[in-house]
Amino acid sequence: MNKECPIIALDFPTGKEALDFVDLFERESLNVKIGMELFYIEGPRIVQELRSRGHNIFLDLKLHDIPNTVKSAMNSLARLEIDMVTVHCQGGLKMLEAAIEGLESGTQQTEQPPLIVGITQLTSTSPKHVHSEQLLDSQITLEESVLKYAQLAKQAGLDGVVSSPLESKAIKQTISSNFSVVTPGIRMDINPMDDQIRIATPAQAAQLQSDYIVVGRPITQAKNPVLVYQTITTEWQNARKTLNKEV
Repeated sequence: MNKECPIIALDFPTGKEALDFVDLFERESLNVKIGMELFYIEGPRIVQELRSRGHNIFLDLKLHDIPNTVKSAMNSLARLEIDMVTVHCQGGLKMLEAAIEGLESGTQQTEQPPLIVGITQLTSTSPKHVHSEQLLDSQITLEESVLKYAQLAKQAGLDGVVSSPLESKAIKQTISSNFSVVTPGIRMDINPMDDQIRIATPAQAAQLQSDYIVVGRPITQAKNPVLVYQTITTEWQNARKTLNKEV
C-alpha cells in the first residue's frame, strides 16, 4: 500500500458501480478498500478485477471466529494476492496468531504475506457504548481499550491495528513508531459526520501520526470524486511532509 495516498473505501452495492468509479481515475494506481458489502455480493472476482487495473487492495472483512476457522479463511484470502487484510482483536491472542499462520501458509513462497492489521474499536463506537454495551469497567476509557487491543495485536505479531485517528499517537507511543496505524473516520471540515463519531481531517490524522487514512463517502459520494480525492491527497501529503520536517 502506498502511504502517500488515501485508501478509498469502495462501499458500493455492486461490482459494476465500484469498477465504474475507479475508472474515473484514468489508469491511476489507487489504494482501495473492499469491505463486506462489496465482497459478499461479488466475491473474489472483484479483487481480481481491481488488481488487473493496477490497484492496491485492502480487504477489510474483520474476521472474527474460532482460531481454526480464521486460519483457514486467511489461507484462502492470501491466495487473492491482496495487500492488506483485517482481523478483529476481540477474537483473542490465539485467533490472531492463527490468522497470521493462515496468511503465511496461503502466500506463495516467492511473495510476501499481506499486511495484517487488527480492528480495535470501531470509529462509530462512543465512550458510552464501551461502558453500556460492551460492559467495560466504568474506569476504563475508550482509549485504554484501544491500547489494550493494540498491545494484543503486537504480541500476536500483527503489522498494526485499525483505530480512529484520535488514538494513533498514543498507540505509537505505547507500542512502537514502526507499528502501523490505519485510520478510517476521515472527514474534511465541510463533510457531515454520518455514523462516524471519532473523526479527523487528513491533516489532523497526519499530525496524530496515522500511517494510512481510509476515506469513503467524502470521495465516493462527491459530485467530483477525482477533485476531492486530489484535495484530500494533497492535504495528507503536505501534512506528512511538515510532520517529517519537525521530527
